[in-house]
Amino acid sequence: MTKDYRAITRDISAYVGELRKAVPEAMQGFAALAKGATADGALDKKTKELIALSIGVTQRCDGCIGFHTKALKDLGASRQEIAETLAMCVYMGGGPALMYAADALRAYDGFAAAA
Repeated sequence: MTKDYRAITRDISAYVGELRKAVPEAMQGFAALAKGATADGALDKKTKELIALSIGVTQRCDGCIGFHTKALKDLGASRQEIAETLAMCVYMGGGPALMYAADALRAYDGFAAAA
C-alpha cells in the first residue's frame, strides 16, 4: 500500500481548520505549545523536528510522519539525515518501526520531489 503523504497532510489540515472553528481556545493552546516546543534553544529546530519524526514513526502516526517530514524538508534536512534518524527508530522500535520508517522515507521523497 502506497501512501500519499502530501494528500494525507492536506486532508488533516482541512479538519484541523474545522477544529479551530469548533474549539478555538484548545487549538490556540496546542499552537502555543507547538511554537514553544519547536523554538530554537539548546536544540535547533531541525533537531527537534528529527525527534518529532522519530516519535511519529514509533507511534505509527501517518499525519505526524507527513507533517514532520515536510517541516524537515523545509528546514533543509538531507535525505541522509532523515535516513539516519529512521535507522535509530528501527533500532529502538523494531519491526513495526521499520514499516513506518520506510513510509517516512517515502514521505520525504514525495515532498522533495514536489518542491
